[in-house]
Amino acid sequence: MSRQGLIYIVSAPSGAGKTSLCKELLATFPELQMSISYTTRPIRSGEADGVDYHFVSTEIFKKMIEEKSFAEWAEVHGNYYGTSLAVLEQAQQDGHDVLLDIDCQGAAQLKKNLGNGVFIFILPPNLDE
Repeated sequence: MSRQGLIYIVSAPSGAGKTSLCKELLATFPELQMSISYTTRPIRSGEADGVDYHFVSTEIFKKMIEEKSFAEWAEVHGNYYGTSLAVLEQAQQDGHDVLLDIDCQGAAQLKKNLGNGVFIFILPPNLDE
């Protein structure tokens, strides 16, 4: 019987270094898979669809919300962001460990909706930041 994959959720306030930590974890543990979020925000220079994010229209994103396709989702600064529930479930079934770089709001939703992840909260160097 194969083992079920783990979901590692790294969350922190903006600027605390969670993205840098995730990059280091991926370099150190190549068996980890990074979760790629869905977003409605415009693609930026140097980004690639399906690599940095899955870029979709607001209409498609809202349809995915209605279909309960997300383990978590949020609207941030007028754009939507979300984590695919099906991708997380499939990775776990296949025995793959998944890493999520996610804000505190998303981590709280995942804790409520999944409950079985490994939640890592990074404090900023200075609590005033």
